[in-house]
Amino acid sequence: MVTNPPRAERELVDALAAYGVATIHEAQGRTGLLGSHLNPIQTGTRIAGSAVTVTVAPGDNTTIGVAVEQCSDGDVLVVTPTAPCDMGYFGDLLATSLQARGVRGLVIDAGVRDVADLREMGFPVWSRCVSAEGTGKGTVGDVNVPIAIAGRVVAPGDAIVADDDGVVVVPRLRLAEVLAAATAREEKEALSRARYAAGEIALDVNDMRPLLERAGVRYVEYSQWHREQQA
Repeated sequence: MVTNPPRAERELVDALAAYGVATIHEAQGRTGLLGSHLNPIQTGTRIAGSAVTVTVAPGDNTTIGVAVEQCSDGDVLVVTPTAPCDMGYFGDLLATSLQARGVRGLVIDAGVRDVADLREMGFPVWSRCVSAEGTGKGTVGDVNVPIAIAGRVVAPGDAIVADDDGVVVVPRLRLAEVLAAATAREEKEALSRARYAAGEIALDVNDMRPLLERAGVRYVEYSQWHREQQA
């Protein structure tokens, strides 16, 4: 159980929360996106926070309860079992405890339950699945060490951003760089959005016509194409 790990700078994390997962993923070179099997149990919610990382034994949620003590305001709990398990590791009681400490949400590569209660509480969760099957207690894992989850490595203190599109991790030491890139990307997309709204299409907004020319694409009237096919 590692205590007092470095945390992502709060001001940068909160600024990053203004941008969606897709924008951040693109802004940091299309990296950091956790596997698409992690889905939100709610809609219309976006969170960003500093990761508290947890490993749990298959079918045992003891370490989640232990990890609560290491959580503080602005954190996101990130949990993975040491072997695949879809049981319901997390429900409304643990959520109540985390919410009281200011934790912003949970990302877990396993199951959760009490979903209706979690939604009513407004405690955001991204999980592998929903399962009413509860876990046991007695086997412990690790807290606040680097973990492998959903195809990515998350270190304690990395920034986690999650919304309807999924979950992305931003390394703590790259926060300022990625925030600047996300801001620039958002400004560029705002200009493109205005052009689309004015009636332009992607071929021109994204300057794709030279690409088509290099690829040898040719435009043919249907009647001519039809004659060519009959020849």
